[in-house]
Amino acid sequence: MALPLHFDSPERVFTLADLANWPADGTWLAVLGQPIKHSISPAMHNAALAQLAKSDARFKSWRYVRFEIAPEDLPAALKQFHAKHFLGLNLTVPHKVLAYAHVRHVDPRAQPIGAVNTLRWRENGWEGFNTDGYGLAQGLRENLRAELVGADIILLGAGGAARGAAVECLQAGCASLSIGNRTAENLKTLLTTLAPLAGKARLRGFDPQDPPKDLPSGAWMINATSAGLKSAEVAPIDLERLPRPAGVYDMIYNPPLTPLLRQAQRLGLPSANGLSMLVYQGARALEIWTGASVPVSAMAAAVQARTAR
Repeated sequence: MALPLHFDSPERVFTLADLANWPADGTWLAVLGQPIKHSISPAMHNAALAQLAKSDARFKSWRYVRFEIAPEDLPAALKQFHAKHFLGLNLTVPHKVLAYAHVRHVDPRAQPIGAVNTLRWRENGWEGFNTDGYGLAQGLRENLRAELVGADIILLGAGGAARGAAVECLQAGCASLSIGNRTAENLKTLLTTLAPLAGKARLRGFDPQDPPKDLPSGAWMINATSAGLKSAEVAPIDLERLPRPAGVYDMIYNPPLTPLLRQAQRLGLPSANGLSMLVYQGARALEIWTGASVPVSAMAAAVQARTAR
């Protein structure tokens, strides 16, 4: 299906104003965030859709694009995307928690998280899911050979991505979960939410600028903050002030080597960025939208090609 280049361009960053004249043809998917220019989700999803279209012609009309949406514009934006019949949306920083209150139906597995990163169009409103935890678990397993069950976890952040990670760790049966966040109020709220899920796991919070000395040695360190997205930012924590971790996983994938990962390399720690998580959470989202078996290898090849540029 031929569309005007203005719309059929995965490289373009669209805005809310572009929705006014959005074409009715085709099946549209999008990622919303601020900032969003760094996102390589369109390349990843469009590669998978192209692969799917080879065996199923209905996917030839599917397109995935990206939108820069300010947080204050999100409620109105979700209404407009729904009116324009976008089949699915991905949500990234800072929208995952904000969108939760504007979703009519929330998948039971996302309810304890209080954040959604995947929306599916339904006649009477959006249906919300969270695929971050699944993506994280698969990424840790693939890159670091790490399993959450029985593990000690040190998690940084209290936003939407951190919530998904925390719930995944607790539901998987981690031994302990220590969450570091600079804003004490947000940390307290998250710990209160997670307490009913903790079971036998030790759940605690701490200030990453002044980490306690009794954090567990050999823990898996996971960064779910946005610290490192900008080159001038410092690492969200000083690894040398911690008992030696088993490894470090930074959910940020662009830039591929954040200050936290650079320090991990200097200390000789196994480490990985969030590319694998991006692929697996995206694959799960695409499964939700398409109902098809998704070509994960095509998605992984697309993100590797983009980051190699």
